[in-house]
Amino acid sequence: MKVLISLLAAIGLVSPVLADEVKVAVAANFTAPMQKIAAEFEKDTGHKAVVSTGATGAFYAQIKNGAPFEVFLSADDETPAKLEAEGAGLKGSRFTYAIGKLVLWSAKAGVVDDKGAVLKKGDFAKLALANPKTAPYGAAAIELMKKQGVFDSLQAKIVQGENISQAFQFVSTGNAELGFVALSQVWQDGALKSGSAWIVPASEYTPIRQDAILLGNGAGKPAAEALLKYLKGDKALAVIKSYGYDI
Repeated sequence: MKVLISLLAAIGLVSPVLADEVKVAVAANFTAPMQKIAAEFEKDTGHKAVVSTGATGAFYAQIKNGAPFEVFLSADDETPAKLEAEGAGLKGSRFTYAIGKLVLWSAKAGVVDDKGAVLKKGDFAKLALANPKTAPYGAAAIELMKKQGVFDSLQAKIVQGENISQAFQFVSTGNAELGFVALSQVWQDGALKSGSAWIVPASEYTPIRQDAILLGNGAGKPAAEALLKYLKGDKALAVIKSYGYDI
């Protein structure tokens, strides 16, 4: 049997490299595009990406406590840089896979105007956002509101989600009339999927550079290294752009 497999591999009928799994920690804002990328990655390489999604700060704590992730797709560039400096991420493997965009969104049409004036009017009961201590999009939302001088007047109306997915859930279910979410959650193929939104100008908050890094558990693992390479390829980049990210 070994001789047969060797012969088949030699003539290209079977791959000499066995397919494997890679455990990936993915920032919640990148959930939808990562699901598409993971499916294409498996088709094209045979490797399977086992994806966990959540808040960047929470993943940092888990990785430091020995979670078995092999690749980390963060919602910022600071956390991967910190992991690299602390020896939990491999030097030279870090790169920016997407630049995120903040959006003020309501599940209902006509609630959010295209200039964000609804924030100054304040005629709503609840405003959702992700925990700014663990989620970069939440921190960006606070930065924007302070810059526009509305944070103090809106503070009592803010409801926090553990991550950007929960903030989105608050708005999509009507538990909050509007909220700050990632554009990727409400945008696809060049259009808003539903509701009303203000895409916050990039000049209003610190750029959300989202970095990927190979973690210690992924060192020398073909599937982990293949995924990072795949994220830089044309297919993955097309998916990333379709969800409104810059690259």
